Amino acid sequence: MVQVRVNEGVLWVEGEAYPLRNISHVGQRVLVVDRRAAWKRFIQRSVVCFFVGGLVGAGAGTPGLIIWLAVQGLLIWQLVKVLSKPTLYGLVLNTSGTQRDAVWSTEKDEITYLVGEITKAIGHPDVAQITYNVQHAVNGDVINQYGDNNVGKNQHSGSGNIVGSR
Repeated sequence: MVQVRVNEGVLWVEGEAYPLRNISHVGQRVLVVDRRAAWKRFIQRSVVCFFVGGLVGAGAGTPGLIIWLAVQGLLIWQLVKVLSKPTLYGLVLNTSGTQRDAVWSTEKDEITYLVGEITKAIGHPDVAQITYNVQHAVNGDVINQYGDNNVGKNQHSGSGNIVGSR
């Protein structure tokens, strides 16, 4: 759970503070699992597994068949894991030309509500007082790789920006 509150002209998302007068844009971001790519990757790997497993299985007999079934089971498990990931909705704030993903949730209604309330608060920064608990906040890691070199693993607590590490 992540607490979002507006108090005395400041938007607080957990420990992150955003002065309302500095926020130039409030919006949403949606991350959807690419199911088509997941199926394509599964089929490609299954075809390779089928041919390699057939060659190994022909020479190895029953142990080869067991290994082939275990690998195919692993491929199915990976597919199910990817397909079962929910769509994520993010609260995006622009301040001084910098875009920040303030909080992520699996519930669209939570983020839509926050966008509306924060927009109202920007119109009346000195009188607005709200507190909202994002019940379905998402915690996780974001991993980016550009080119051949890994740029590291980024951790995200569900609020604020990501923190890089190696």
